[in-house]
Amino acid sequence: MRQMRKTRVDVTRMTLPRRALGSTGIEVSAIGLGTVKLGRNSGLTLAPFAIPGTRAARALLDRARDLGVNLLDTAPAYGESEARLGELLDGTRDGWVLCTKAGESFDGRRSRHDFGPVALRRSVEASLRRLRTDYLDIVLIHSDGRDVEILRRSDALETLDALKREGKIRASGFSHKTEAGGRLALSRCDVLMSALSFADRRQIDVVRDAGENGVGVLVKKALDSGRASPESLRYVTGRPGVSSVVVGTVDPAHLEADIVAAGFCQERPA
Repeated sequence: MRQMRKTRVDVTRMTLPRRALGSTGIEVSAIGLGTVKLGRNSGLTLAPFAIPGTRAARALLDRARDLGVNLLDTAPAYGESEARLGELLDGTRDGWVLCTKAGESFDGRRSRHDFGPVALRRSVEASLRRLRTDYLDIVLIHSDGRDVEILRRSDALETLDALKREGKIRASGFSHKTEAGGRLALSRCDVLMSALSFADRRQIDVVRDAGENGVGVLVKKALDSGRASPESLRYVTGRPGVSSVVVGTVDPAHLEADIVAAGFCQERPA
């Protein structure tokens, strides 16, 4: 279980850096905020939690911005997350880098996957409407684990490339689950989303090689879905190739502690 330290973050001493997202021209905060908990709390490998109300969600985003976070990670599979962000970010969208996904949807009970071009295009168009924006900074294929099959037998990445040419997305990529999938996607993507933590380093070579080839890397599961200590973040953020580490929380204090644990600001005893 995640262990939190009692700290107060001095925002005036914040040093949360921005990093280049590969060769995309986009700069992202070294820590990003995952927003699944804003819209879905069932069918997840997480400890039980309550979805926050509007006031709490707004306070979380305000605190994230104050702490230097500019990357928000969401997906259609995150229930109401996209729609809530669209409402919460009204008037401030340009201050954020929005990353969403396509290929997986959630009907309130179970996830469904469709990597065909028609489904992916509809998914991106729906994300644009829900997020109340005319462009998405990053869209990733939301793999169901069949990485190699998706990459070899579908036109998923080609569909995202077409949407990029139309100006609807700025950067495209693949959220992979296997090393083989990551390696196959490397030469075809602007961005990879890879799992990496102190305990699970199976993707570390993929992450390094992505960085060396100008591919942006967003890291997921750096805290092993809450099972690792926050200090795992310092290890992951320091790995070559990592652009940003996405952490999921609805508690501003957790976000503060994660940033402290990653080594990007100083703390004062509570």
